[in-house]
Amino acid sequence: MTFAGVALGCGNFGGVGSSPAFFGQGTDEEAAFAIMDAAWARGIRWFDTADAYGGGRSEEWIGRWRADRGAEDLVVTTKVFHPDPGDPTRGLAPDRIRRRVVRSLERLGVERIDLYLAHEPDSETPLGATIATFEELVEEGLIAAWGLSNYDVNGIREALAHGRPALVQNSYSLLNRGDEEEVLPLCAEERIAYVPFGPLEGGWLTGKYRRGEPFPAGSRMTQRPEPYERLVDDHVFDGLDRLAEEAERRGVDMATLAFAWVLSHPAVTGAVCGPGRPEHLEPVLAALDVELSPDEREQIGSFW
Repeated sequence: MTFAGVALGCGNFGGVGSSPAFFGQGTDEEAAFAIMDAAWARGIRWFDTADAYGGGRSEEWIGRWRADRGAEDLVVTTKVFHPDPGDPTRGLAPDRIRRRVVRSLERLGVERIDLYLAHEPDSETPLGATIATFEELVEEGLIAAWGLSNYDVNGIREALAHGRPALVQNSYSLLNRGDEEEVLPLCAEERIAYVPFGPLEGGWLTGKYRRGEPFPAGSRMTQRPEPYERLVDDHVFDGLDRLAEEAERRGVDMATLAFAWVLSHPAVTGAVCGPGRPEHLEPVLAALDVELSPDEREQIGSFW
């Protein structure tokens, strides 16, 4: 199976990611169905979730939507590591993975998960034991492929000593370029799909956050700002101003240009978008029609 293109991120369905403090909040079921309908209508056939997103609501709603819409050819990525209200444990121990994969299959209403990711490293479980369990699940037909999320280059190299991940999913954007030095070259060398999350950096690259102005109500900065507090800086706002000017010159949205920049990296095979509303899909999909040369990519990257 080839993992490429735009995936619909469902991390805010019924919560804000895997954070227990927000279970039951975030995007409600009706709005989630509207987003999935819009994504499907626009040709997106790959949804990305995790067993703990929204305390399990994300998987459940995807499963209900899939059954109701008859979307049999939907490709689903889900992840394992974090606890939810039905299982307070966490990690990647083999017995826990086996328990959690069964629950994910039930919620999603499928017999096999297309792509199963370790959501983050588990310092208490040898990675070889985790990967051996993933490989067993592939042999048993419960998952089609496995991969890694939030792993650095050393973690990926360690994984390669035990098996071959199909995909790496880390954070990558104009404002978060740490993977460029080692992770992206390694994925290219080993022919591992690299499909990042956060290409718009929690909304920072859409133009919604402005220098000297209050954060918009309901935005990520008013709900779970901790991962992005480092961006409240004049240097960042200066770069955003330059990105806005470049986008205007090209006749596209800031979000479109920022997403296109991520896709323009030769080792990036796709990206996950997490729209809060159906209309947020439009600038993302418009990025598929934007071609950036290496020089243009370098120029835009130099804004920060």
